[in-house]
Amino acid sequence: MAIKMKYVFAVNFKSYETAYNNVAVEIAKTASQLSSKYNNVRIILSVPSVMINKLVNIYDDIYLQHVDPLDYGAYTGYLSVDSLKYLEVKGSLVNHSEHKIVYRDIEKIVKKMNGLNKESLVCADTAGEAAGIAYLNPSMIAVEPPELIGSGIPVSKAKPEIITESVNAVKKISDIPVLAGAGITVPDDAIKAIELGSSGVLIASAVMKAKDPNKVVIDFVEKMNSI
Repeated sequence: MAIKMKYVFAVNFKSYETAYNNVAVEIAKTASQLSSKYNNVRIILSVPSVMINKLVNIYDDIYLQHVDPLDYGAYTGYLSVDSLKYLEVKGSLVNHSEHKIVYRDIEKIVKKMNGLNKESLVCADTAGEAAGIAYLNPSMIAVEPPELIGSGIPVSKAKPEIITESVNAVKKISDIPVLAGAGITVPDDAIKAIELGSSGVLIASAVMKAKDPNKVVIDFVEKMNSI
């Protein structure tokens, strides 16, 4: 289910305290306002599953952070990919570096999500992994060198070649948008990533651990919309 789109600003709430308290609600409200105001940036919020019902009533471009490659059954504590049929989410992150899964499970999840008309944003550590994932036809791919995640050192500066190599590798296989992640801290990091060929960014701590998360979201979206 590869899709064409404007620039993407995706925020992974992870399991920071702010992912569950009123900060999460305010970010969703801000995303809703910005999405109505700006046409050049799509804002995706990837949230803990327990927050879905609370946030989809505020903002509709909500993702899960992970789904399991399971059918319905006796799987206590897991989140079956089939359950997305009943959840009001646009899609899910898959294979984040903090929740890696094997290739055959990525394949099963993406195939099932495509069948459910749900989007998959599949993470990759390297350009080679991104290329392999491209054959599965996910909606988007995010390349994130794990050593830079949460470091404050943006991949667009520290390892710009990872972005260009990933974009080029994926485009040889399919026209799937590639996002850049890991260490993206300020709007200029996102602009640099886009200049290197990415379709946007996937960030987390720069928003969720900020003193003023809403201002960070606004600054990123306004800057990306101005391109």
